Amino acid sequence: MFRSLISTKEDNRSLIPRIIVGLVFLSEGIQKLIFPEITGAARFDKIGFENPEFLASFVAVFEIVCGVFVLTGTIVRLTVIPLLIIMITAIVTTKIPILTEESFWRMAHAARTDFAMLLLSVYLLIYGGGKWSVDRFLQRH
Repeated sequence: MFRSLISTKEDNRSLIPRIIVGLVFLSEGIQKLIFPEITGAARFDKIGFENPEFLASFVAVFEIVCGVFVLTGTIVRLTVIPLLIIMITAIVTTKIPILTEESFWRMAHAARTDFAMLLLSVYLLIYGGGKWSVDRFLQRH
């Protein structure tokens, strides 16, 4: 089972998606911790989540750890699963209300990064970490 989680191709196709996904999630996780009034607990409270302080910190740590794992190409297929859950939750809780309350175009504008991250994460789930990843190194040894 572990071999299937780390299996990847000996090519560079996943490098740029890994860098994008890893840096965005790493950055967002850090911002949730250092700017709780903007992207952290206050935002989670505004959305309506119970216990927003805990949940924002929990999500932030997941984003940071998963971001680092994706950047290094470590168990990429497993790592993107929580990121997919985070992105789907973000779309459902913050973008669908924009669609229902405002318009499709306002939602499309607000969700552009969410959809890009969602699709890039699906890409990494399918293709894995690629040639320049810890997964590839482990697969060879």
